[in-house]
Amino acid sequence: MTRALESRPPGRRHRVKTADGVELEVREWGDPNGPELLLVTGVAQSYLSFVKQYAAPEMQKFRIISFDPRGHGLSDKPFGDEWYQDGKRWSGEVQSVIDALGLRKPVFAGWSLGGRIVRQYLVDYGDAQLSGVAFLSCRPVEVPEVIGAGNAVVQKLDIDDLGSRIDVASAFLRNCFGLQPDAEEFAFALAYNMLCPFEIRQQIGKWWTEPAISEAALRRVTVPTLIVHGRDDILVLPGAADITARLIPHATLSLYDGCGHSVFFEAAERFNAELTSFVDVCSDPASAVATKQRRTLPEAG
Repeated sequence: MTRALESRPPGRRHRVKTADGVELEVREWGDPNGPELLLVTGVAQSYLSFVKQYAAPEMQKFRIISFDPRGHGLSDKPFGDEWYQDGKRWSGEVQSVIDALGLRKPVFAGWSLGGRIVRQYLVDYGDAQLSGVAFLSCRPVEVPEVIGAGNAVVQKLDIDDLGSRIDVASAFLRNCFGLQPDAEEFAFALAYNMLCPFEIRQQIGKWWTEPAISEAALRRVTVPTLIVHGRDDILVLPGAADITARLIPHATLSLYDGCGHSVFFEAAERFNAELTSFVDVCSDPASAVATKQRRTLPEAG
């Protein structure tokens, strides 16, 4: 068994019901009294995606919370477009987690779909309840030119053929990585990917927010902001990070050479160091003021 899987702590479990009646699977690790870090995963993924963060010794000083969004993992999976195309349902489930766990201004970080959920939260609630935001390999502004060619694999799906579902899920998951996981890590991730039915993936795929609405919300961000993206991402092109950075001038932009869509897994040591430093800054009001000057972190290598 690989080291990452051997050291996978189950965490403290919570079940949180949203305002629209969806039960969410929520997990918590680390110091219950530490600075709070709320992680939200990508489409068809799970809180388990962040094993290299919540199991990392250097991050145990934080109160780390992650949850399976609706339709994912062990959370409820209602069928129907209405459950996934109304942005207020996505932002509302985040607020439900914040309220149920009594979070006090967490850093809110979202990967891929999770980054759009961060954006939606900013649209509907603003950043007053947050100490910082982090956008991980995502397109908060949904413009077509940043959609990568790696998404084309889903067009091969025959939804009535179980074998096709598995093949497409496997191909899509491969495209989530520039630096590929080992065989055991990949099999583990594919298993939780299959917990999200393709019918729900298709319903999520219809969710779209007018770019002008997203742009306005990002321009209003006042809290420290971290933008992370792999230069070899073939699902969400790195240009998406540039768009976000232009809209949040004080943001820190961190680009990773040789990494694809999952920088937090592919380059976990560097990512954890940057995220730890970022959460430290966000939890120190005096330091947070200093982040109002935008900077670009050096690339690995």
